[in-house]
Amino acid sequence: MRGNRRRDTAPELAVRRLLHAAGLRYRVDFAPIGGRRRADIVFSRRRVAVFIDGCFWHGCPLHATVPKSNTDYWIPKLERNVERDRETDSLLIEAGWCVLRYWEHEEPSAIAAAVAAAIHRSDHRQPAPQNPTKKRPPPSDS
Repeated sequence: MRGNRRRDTAPELAVRRLLHAAGLRYRVDFAPIGGRRRADIVFSRRRVAVFIDGCFWHGCPLHATVPKSNTDYWIPKLERNVERDRETDSLLIEAGWCVLRYWEHEEPSAIAAAVAAAIHRSDHRQPAPQNPTKKRPPPSDS
């Protein structure tokens, strides 16, 4: 399993190149709410987490396969991956994040366009926090 990349997979790199070319800046392989659950692409200010899931590892309905050997190990492991994906989605949504999930076989340009549209329509931007220790100048008498 060491040969299976956690980040910088070919589909992920293709999407990231398109997003960067569109002028969008993001974090890579980042845990939006801390812990071990990491999103592939994260727009932290807009609170958008993007996952590009591998067909084998995350149970794609079109391309998932059942391993022929050591099935007692692999089937529960792959089922747990899908279950963990749903838990991660729930945790992020409860924390106010927009979760976008795509399959590795989807067209990178379509994914990038959908992500860009979600970023542009999201209105999660919060006002900059005020510095409570900084004193405001007194109002002028004019």
